Amino acid sequence: MPQFQQSLSRPSLFGRLSVILALLAALSLGGCGYNDFQRLDEQSRAAWSEVLNQYQRRADLIPNLVATVKGEASFEQETLTRVIEARAKATSIQVTPEMLNDPQAMERFQQAQGQLGSALSRLLAVAENYPNLKANQAYQDLRVQLEGTENRITVARNSYIKAIQEYNVLARSFPTNLTAKIFSYQPKAGFTVTNEQEISRPPTVDFGTSQKR
Repeated sequence: MPQFQQSLSRPSLFGRLSVILALLAALSLGGCGYNDFQRLDEQSRAAWSEVLNQYQRRADLIPNLVATVKGEASFEQETLTRVIEARAKATSIQVTPEMLNDPQAMERFQQAQGQLGSALSRLLAVAENYPNLKANQAYQDLRVQLEGTENRITVARNSYIKAIQEYNVLARSFPTNLTAKIFSYQPKAGFTVTNEQEISRPPTVDFGTSQKR
């Protein structure tokens, strides 16, 4: 009988030990930044998704813009071609959350979006020389939508930059950098430009002043 009672007590003892070890593991993970890594990783992924959404919104506006501008028979074909080609290149580069640790992929994405932004700036600047086009209500509406989209791109991009900065500081600081090494949490690639101050403001786009008919 004593041996039977002893055999019954062993599982309960092991159970209590398992619970204690699990609690200690949870506390150690929380103290070393594991939970913060999970939170900031999800935050950066969500921020990146918003960046992609806003860039996609801009790309979706371009076909209608090109179609509207084509209505002006004498409009510069070279300018339209550059916008069309830049859009095709920008939309062909897909940067998923899993690729955020790849600086080269991010650089290709940024260059393509930058080229598209420059091509759009050129198109809108040239359009100022066409009174009939400037008086076109459809063109005016698209221009306003593009302006709003550029602003949203800037907000989304800056939110992503902030999220990445928080994550990378955690990955490089002691003692959480030890957790990063154990779980292979690599610093994420951010937006980089020749002049770092350029990422804090939207691209220079001359949308002009809306005219009322």
